[in-house]
Amino acid sequence: MKQKFLDHFEEGLAGIILLVMVSIAFINVITRYLVKYSLSFTEEIEVNLFVWMVLLGAAAGFKKGAHLGVNFVVNFFPERARKIIIILGYILSASIFIILIYLGIKEVMDEILLEATSESLGIPVWWYTIGVPIGSGIVIWRIINRIMIELKEEK
Repeated sequence: MKQKFLDHFEEGLAGIILLVMVSIAFINVITRYLVKYSLSFTEEIEVNLFVWMVLLGAAAGFKKGAHLGVNFVVNFFPERARKIIIILGYILSASIFIILIYLGIKEVMDEILLEATSESLGIPVWWYTIGVPIGSGIVIWRIINRIMIELKEEK
């Protein structure tokens, strides 16, 4: 059960977030047409949840090995070199997300220090920003899993 949960963590969480985003947008549309009043806070929530969706989608893409690659160039190399190039690409991708974790943590710490609050709801902004380092950590976890799979696969 635990393994199944971990195998589909990104999809499950992304599905819940998408459900929340669609529900909030739907409620806003209904109130706008029925009551002629727009709920301004909905945009704040939707935009910030979208950050989570993007990072969870990236993690799911790495998990499935579904990210775009330049196969045209890679296919010119022998099989062993291809595997090295693919793994190097994963390592470079992980490096980018390591930088995102560092910068995300730095931003969260600044927002906590400055006690920044969101404009519409007045909640601490770091509640939203924490999604960048956490989501990047999930992506790195999936990149490491994908590298292990690539190393185990023998063609």
